[in-house]
Amino acid sequence: MKQKYKTETLIAAGGWVVNEFNEVLWIFRLGVWDLPKGKVEKNENIKECAIREVREECGLSQISLGSKIIETTHNYRLDGTQITKITHWYKMSVKGRPILIPQLEENIDLSVWLAPKDFLKKLDSTYDNIHLVVNEAMK
Repeated sequence: MKQKYKTETLIAAGGWVVNEFNEVLWIFRLGVWDLPKGKVEKNENIKECAIREVREECGLSQISLGSKIIETTHNYRLDGTQITKITHWYKMSVKGRPILIPQLEENIDLSVWLAPKDFLKKLDSTYDNIHLVVNEAMK
């Protein structure tokens, strides 16, 4: 049987970024609360991608990379192609409470530092995979 659509696997990486006040970096994109992440570029390893994506999407520098938290997988269709996206999530930290600059060209309306009591209230407005990241990161 011939396949009716193309399939593609994308590798991505992102971060659970915590500042010195135990606040976590969250973004608001396309009406959904999310964590910074993005696709691995050519000649880039997964850890480099995770740091670059956080830097680009939120304007951060001086990011310390920690341990891997979890890998998540989700599927979606884009222009007739079935995409499987595998995202590698890492713990990250920054000193102080740096100013955040949302990457508007990536449809990020807001980048904010949220205390656990605040971001836990927003979990109804995020993706299922983000719940997995939150649960693992907070262990």
